[in-house]
Amino acid sequence: MKHNKFGYLLSEGFRAVFKHGFMSFAAISITVACLVIINSFLLICYNLNLTVEEVQKEERIVVVIDETYTEAEAKSVGSDINLIENVADAKFTSRGEALENFMSKFDNSSLFDGLDPNSMRDQFEITLVDNGKIAETKAQLENVTGVVEVNANIEVGNSLATIRTVLYIASIAIAAVLLVVSLIIISNTIRLAMLDRREEIAIMKMVGATNGFIRFPFFVEGFILGFIGAAVSFFIEWGLYELIRKAILNTGLKVLTVVPFAQVLMPMAVICAVAGFFIGIFGSLMSIRRFLKV
Repeated sequence: MKHNKFGYLLSEGFRAVFKHGFMSFAAISITVACLVIINSFLLICYNLNLTVEEVQKEERIVVVIDETYTEAEAKSVGSDINLIENVADAKFTSRGEALENFMSKFDNSSLFDGLDPNSMRDQFEITLVDNGKIAETKAQLENVTGVVEVNANIEVGNSLATIRTVLYIASIAIAAVLLVVSLIIISNTIRLAMLDRREEIAIMKMVGATNGFIRFPFFVEGFILGFIGAAVSFFIEWGLYELIRKAILNTGLKVLTVVPFAQVLMPMAVICAVAGFFIGIFGSLMSIRRFLKV
């Protein structure tokens, strides 16, 4: 008996999707539009964050070693540098290599022929784990025995760290706002469809139908609408993203990092599914509340 009752309610939910075809189409279309906007914004923030991260990696601290140290002694300083928690990598540059790097910056390097490598200093190029801690790490490096100078652009490092934080907070905040707006729009759209069934709901209430019995078909209907909306928005987002990504790559613009959609496929699929179900199911349940008050 319970199985038949469940089957009846399930079939009623499926039937309602097609019975109110126009309103179902409207609800799905709005869901798709909202999810595409949300996902597009999240992808923009994600790629901007990666771009900032790449710029951060290029920002290095240069540690100059005491000129009285031999090359072997200078290299040994690297062991102490690597013990600092925020140091990701410490690349040693000998005096000769430092001179070559300096000369390579000029078109006419012959001007420096005969220049003694001893005029340069052994040094380390430091890559950090977190550029937001650049000031703290600089102070720690200055305390390492054998280090006489630490060159670090603290302002740039802090600015990049701030940008990443702002992007992270902004992406969460705007995505949450868009999700709430989407939920309200879907709720109102489904509510219009329910206006045609308000008399049916009222009669069911009068003959003793429970709220759960009445809600379940709408729950199924919202689930289906959310699933379809999530699936359609996912594939539209995939196509649009790859189209824009290829257009950016064709421009030869290397400043902006744009990863292939395959790299974010699973997270985007999960986001679409969760958001679609949430909007569809809760939108339906929110809409039916007023009609249950008979």
